[in-house]
Amino acid sequence: MKTSKPLPFIQKLHDKHPKIAQKLSMTTGFGTIALNSMVIGTPLYVSGLAKTFFNSKKGDKAVLDIANHWIHVNNTLIDKVLPKQDWQISVPDDLKPDGKYLLICNHQSWVDTSIIQYVSEGILPLTRFFAKHELIYIPIVGQAFYFLDFPMMKRHTKEQIAKNPALANRDLQEAKRACELLQDKPFVLLNYLEGTRFNSQKHQKQQSPYTHLLKPKAGGFALALASLGDKIDGILDMTIVYPDGVAEYSELWQGKIRRLGVDIRHIDMDKALFDDIIAGKYDTDETTKQALYAWIDKAWQAKDIRIQEMLEQFHG
Repeated sequence: MKTSKPLPFIQKLHDKHPKIAQKLSMTTGFGTIALNSMVIGTPLYVSGLAKTFFNSKKGDKAVLDIANHWIHVNNTLIDKVLPKQDWQISVPDDLKPDGKYLLICNHQSWVDTSIIQYVSEGILPLTRFFAKHELIYIPIVGQAFYFLDFPMMKRHTKEQIAKNPALANRDLQEAKRACELLQDKPFVLLNYLEGTRFNSQKHQKQQSPYTHLLKPKAGGFALALASLGDKIDGILDMTIVYPDGVAEYSELWQGKIRRLGVDIRHIDMDKALFDDIIAGKYDTDETTKQALYAWIDKAWQAKDIRIQEMLEQFHG
């Protein structure tokens, strides 16, 4: 379990003058992140372009080092400029920082990704995830996603696909390309199976059979498994809970997320199903598709129970 050690004056300020402390923490956090992003901008572009156009291994390593530095600074901010936290974090003791993993997780807030980065530092490789292609236009961050081989996915309407059927497979081709680039390096590839952030309105509209989760989707996970399955060290299941309610990203940096639960554990898949998905049968064999949905449903039922248990630990 990671434990934060806030700067003494920060903690005293949060204890005595919480509103002032929250503004100071957020200003310090956002300001440092912005400054750090500007500082790494030029070396990131130089290294990323060297990797992209000249297939430079040094450029590839430099991009990864820059990303890890950026994350480390963010995590140090969490430890130093936020007040003491009751963050209950449970992880297996056999995780490898040079391993290769697929990770599934529930999704409630933009904070989730920052928490995953915080928990993973030192015990898991850099986490990538399926990102919207539009993010590539965000200065520095979007280009970093591309240089780091994040699968950048476009969303096409039914009308667009009807006019140009080739668009239907373009996302798959891009995802496969990105996954193939990860094969020879340590990675964690994250998939938020719900496909969107949880809220009560979406939960009700879906008529979700789970208490704390939306209905999961299988396509992205199947694609990642088919592309990388024979390379991975295992599948990980992460569960995140916010016992005081789902937090906004700004609330993280104000120090308002005092309580948090994170549970990571290994999750196994039947070898026959695993082999069928690696063989590409998810898209061609209905039996394989239904078997994967049954596996995900079982995992989601267990996660639903786990979320309730984690919440009760805080409220009990």
